[in-house]
Amino acid sequence: MFQTFDVTARPEAAAPRVAKLRDWMAARDLDAYLVPRADAHQGEYVAPADERMAWISGFTGSAGFVVVLRERAAVFTDGRYTVQVRAQTDAAIFETVDWPAIGLADWLPGALPDGGRVGFDPMLHPVAQMEKLSKLEGITFVAGENAVDAIRDDRPPRPSEPMRPYPEALAGKSAADKRAEIAATLADHGVAAVLTNLPEAVAWLLNIRGNDIPRTPIPQCFAVLHADASVDLICEPQKAAPVADHLGPEVHVTAPENMAALLRGIDAPVGYDPATCPVALAEMLRDGRQIDDPFALPRAIKTEAELAATTEAHLRDGVAMVRFLRWLDEDRGPQATEIDVVQALEGFRRDTNQLRDISFETIAGSGPNGAIVHYRVNEETNRRLDTDSVILVDSGGQYEDGTTDITRTVPLGTPPADVAHAFTRVLQGMIAVSRARFPRGVAGAHLDALARAPLWMEHRDYDHGTGHGVGVYLGVHDGPARISRVSQVPLKPGMILSNEPGYYREGAYGIRIENLIHVAPAPRPADGDDRDMLHFVTLTHVPIDRRLVLVDLLSRDERAWLDAYHADVAAKIGPRLDGADRAWLDAMCAPL
Repeated sequence: MFQTFDVTARPEAAAPRVAKLRDWMAARDLDAYLVPRADAHQGEYVAPADERMAWISGFTGSAGFVVVLRERAAVFTDGRYTVQVRAQTDAAIFETVDWPAIGLADWLPGALPDGGRVGFDPMLHPVAQMEKLSKLEGITFVAGENAVDAIRDDRPPRPSEPMRPYPEALAGKSAADKRAEIAATLADHGVAAVLTNLPEAVAWLLNIRGNDIPRTPIPQCFAVLHADASVDLICEPQKAAPVADHLGPEVHVTAPENMAALLRGIDAPVGYDPATCPVALAEMLRDGRQIDDPFALPRAIKTEAELAATTEAHLRDGVAMVRFLRWLDEDRGPQATEIDVVQALEGFRRDTNQLRDISFETIAGSGPNGAIVHYRVNEETNRRLDTDSVILVDSGGQYEDGTTDITRTVPLGTPPADVAHAFTRVLQGMIAVSRARFPRGVAGAHLDALARAPLWMEHRDYDHGTGHGVGVYLGVHDGPARISRVSQVPLKPGMILSNEPGYYREGAYGIRIENLIHVAPAPRPADGDDRDMLHFVTLTHVPIDRRLVLVDLLSRDERAWLDAYHADVAAKIGPRLDGADRAWLDAMCAPL
């Protein structure tokens, strides 16, 4: 299996490790040290060798950071991990901080009222972050070696998996065309080249993929794109050897140990995105210029070939999901556990014979575990499925032609009445986003309230974004567009997003319903104004459990949407199924 259930970090391991770190700090006259979740590539997922936050604290979430001072320490993380961080850390050592509501720049002056020296690894912290922190009065930030790596004697080896070509037929555009198009924009930024530390940008630009990071098919690397459309690809030469012919003569491979010399030798303005570029890389440039990431928007706007490919991937994944949901509903057995659920779902995806990986660790939270937004079951937390609650299953697959992400909440026996009420409110928010029409220029921040309004009416909410960008056989979380209160990126045709409102009652249950959608021009009704509008096309085709829907709460239009969605699911997925699976699907897709 791709997913394992080992306990990877323990709260009790933190005390001796923090003590060792403090000894290291004292020897260097440091009053604090920053331990981010990030690696040099600033991605959501990191290699085991870079799991420094989890090693020092026990917290295994995918976002956050740790600050260790001489006599106190804190873990900063967001609302997705409020429950998890308390369970995984030792409260006698770590206080927990609600981030980003409280940022490091807000917290640190109070923690160091007399000022002090704060150590950090300049390869792990972006320029923009450190520029903001450097403005704090009385606090000096000291760049140096990585403290966790220095004190750790069990660090796994760094990954170095071979790259592989990505088919142009699926990408819809050649790497040469992509290089030329981005290179042509560099003059507008006032630079002759651009440096990126983001492997997903390099993978997209060069039509390559890799296996350095679990769940995300990217090779860890850096790159410089020049105005003549040539590229300096910075990675271990053996990683790039299998794609040498694919890359062609305009892509030159440089080993990481020669990166500093390469960057310092560019006698021309080089652009970098301060939001992601590490301080250490920016300081290697002779003439560095801060610019917006020129790769992000072109990568987010999928080609027609990418949309066609991922549409097929979602239909294939939909078949696997229907088979899984029928198993969960009819065949799971009375002793089934959360681990059984995860294993079964991966098995149905593997049965497609096209699964390359799961797109993230499957979340299968029954009863109170469902309220842990990014819950990962392990051998110690594994629960037998309830008979009077719900299970939240959030999962996805990585196929060569697409990346999927879907959440369904399923009744286990007869849940309490308030569960169905909350489920219906979440469903109303999901339908509202699905039905939205909006002018060009509208951003995710403008649409986020549509998903929350039914919950807000009842003094409820959820502490995560409504939607994130999704790649095509790339990251399941791939910006820059989101459906979130903070996202100001205008939505454009071709962007793929998730639509996933939820509701979580700590200690009781969690509810989330998620489909993937893509932005497309909206068809103009006969009686509509002459306006250029956009809408969403749904990619995910899997039934939404009608047994948790309180039909009387739905409006006529909401009922019509759900019936139409289920008719579409039956039409597209039904012919790919037979026997008991087809009969179950037909029953689940019957009109309200």
